[in-house]
Amino acid sequence: MAKASTPKRPTRDEFELEDLGNQLVEAKEDGDERALTVWGEAEKVRGRITVLDSRTRLVHVEDNGHIRKIPFLDIMKVSYS
Repeated sequence: MAKASTPKRPTRDEFELEDLGNQLVEAKEDGDERALTVWGEAEKVRGRITVLDSRTRLVHVEDNGHIRKIPFLDIMKVSYS
């Protein structure tokens, strides 16, 4: 039985991941709304970053009272909405 071929998440080096982490920390401290490009999702995720959970490696994004928890490694880009 052949295994289904799913596209793999692009690999990034430690400098790219560190830069992304710094952008997320800055966005959390600012409290401004941001747009996140998330791997595997067609549309950008918009909202305020409320929690950066280092234990579970999840980023909590709040939009209109709804909180989404997105894995850090799935976030490809952070931009102003």
